[in-house]
Amino acid sequence: MKLSHLAVCVIVGLLLAGEAQVSTSLVCNAMELSPCATAIFSAAPPSGACCGKLSQQKPCLCKYLTDPNLRKYINSGNAKRVANACRVPFPKC
Repeated sequence: MKLSHLAVCVIVGLLLAGEAQVSTSLVCNAMELSPCATAIFSAAPPSGACCGKLSQQKPCLCKYLTDPNLRKYINSGNAKRVANACRVPFPKC
């Protein structure tokens, strides 16, 4: 009986560890988009680093749009231009 309880605890622990890895594989951090600042605040084309970070942070864009401090930047015409140039579809949240 004690062994089966231990086995269940180990299995639950492994499942939770697997979930943690999946859920923490992407951290939504708007600072990750800092390589895009020049392109968003000017007419400069986005860099490869910008496009890479924008692509990585794509699942977070809706979250950023709900933040009043970030919305004006993420929803700007230049940000949409950068997303288009990087071939990252602008979110429809």
